Amino acid sequence: MITLKEALQLSSEDIKNLREELKTKINESKIGAYVEQLTNSDISISGEGIPIAIKDNINVKNWEITCSSNILKGYISPYNATVINNLEKAGLSALGRTNMDEFAMGSSTESSCYGKTLNPVDNTKVPGGSSGGSAAAVAAGIAIAALGTDTGGSIRQPAAYCGCVGMKPTYGRVSRYGITAYSSSLDQCGPITQNVEDAAILYDIISGHDEMDSTSANVEYTKVSENLNSDKKLTIAVIENFIEQASQEVKDGFNKAVEALKDAGHTIVYKNMVDTSKILSSYYIVATAEASANLSRFDGVRYGNRKGDAGLKDMYTQTKSQGFGAEVQKRIMLGSFVLSSGYYDAYYIKAQKVRHLIKDEYEQIFNEADLILSPVSPTTAPEFGSFKTSLEMYLSDIYTISVNLAGLPAISLPVAKDKSGMPVGVQLIGKAYDEQTVFNGALSLEKTVNYTK
Repeated sequence: MITLKEALQLSSEDIKNLREELKTKINESKIGAYVEQLTNSDISISGEGIPIAIKDNINVKNWEITCSSNILKGYISPYNATVINNLEKAGLSALGRTNMDEFAMGSSTESSCYGKTLNPVDNTKVPGGSSGGSAAAVAAGIAIAALGTDTGGSIRQPAAYCGCVGMKPTYGRVSRYGITAYSSSLDQCGPITQNVEDAAILYDIISGHDEMDSTSANVEYTKVSENLNSDKKLTIAVIENFIEQASQEVKDGFNKAVEALKDAGHTIVYKNMVDTSKILSSYYIVATAEASANLSRFDGVRYGNRKGDAGLKDMYTQTKSQGFGAEVQKRIMLGSFVLSSGYYDAYYIKAQKVRHLIKDEYEQIFNEADLILSPVSPTTAPEFGSFKTSLEMYLSDIYTISVNLAGLPAISLPVAKDKSGMPVGVQLIGKAYDEQTVFNGALSLEKTVNYTK
């Protein structure tokens, strides 16, 4: 598949031909990366620019946007998300709704109401989640690039599982206006691409202050892609207690990345952070609490499906019971519990204190390092059905969620393969609003490891 950088040089006629070629490829593919593949419907189209795949929780005007949930089936978006408007201003346009875990709650894309997406490297393995459809589409060569959202690793983890590049910007750097909220203080939209340079280009296009988003950061902004420098020597911290919990194959890939960074002239230092079990607990309390508030709006009154005809209470009960899947119901209940009277101080307030502690620890490390190198997931992509409990699924996010709690930028990229040929990804984490250093370090690592599919 042509890269985004190459596509930006095409004439309007070439772009038209590329779009037709891409639609043919999507129709022929059987991995279910797009909702349209799973529903046997025509690919969703908006505009005539360079085609970018869009996760099914990002509003595109006149598209059915469902967050892969039964409760929103039939909802037609009346407006564009800010990121979609930014794409169009740059000559890009939305093409295709990528499959996802329902309301972005999951790590495998299995909770989608449309069915599961297959990992293009090995169809018996999960593509990751919640942006599994976006990552699978890019990795399979049926998307030039895609937009995903990252609440606790939902861009970086599927990118690592599928063998492509996934980037989560600093919180507030990319507008959340028009993106269906899961956890408002954690969500960020970001690019999933074939390489680091494409990720920088797409990041530049979607970034910037937005008056429509009260959480958008009004800070000075300089284009990253125009200033990429893989030769800049950096100090990179390795979190030793994180590596201990990874599988041997992930450790081997991680060590390869460390040696590659050393070979490129970077300095490696070793640090420790708060125990991952505390990070996990804090994240799921904060995320589910915010989700229980955000998803309360889906009640059958204004959006999507409506069930029940025996009065208001029956409508609420039937709409939510039939509309939300099991994982979403579980998280709403957990979030409502930790916010309830008598438990708010014991759980929610304590989780926020741990969140502050995590942010402080990152700041201490960044006093001595430019970037932090970490695994993305404890294992490579597992087989479908291997998560026996929700807790097992939650543990696949232990390396990514602290980045969201601290609001930092991070990028994942493939560096090796395990014995069965599945990609091993690592992530580089940077200081808030220092995306330039994150991309510089990632480009240096990409060039040195020279990963091939």
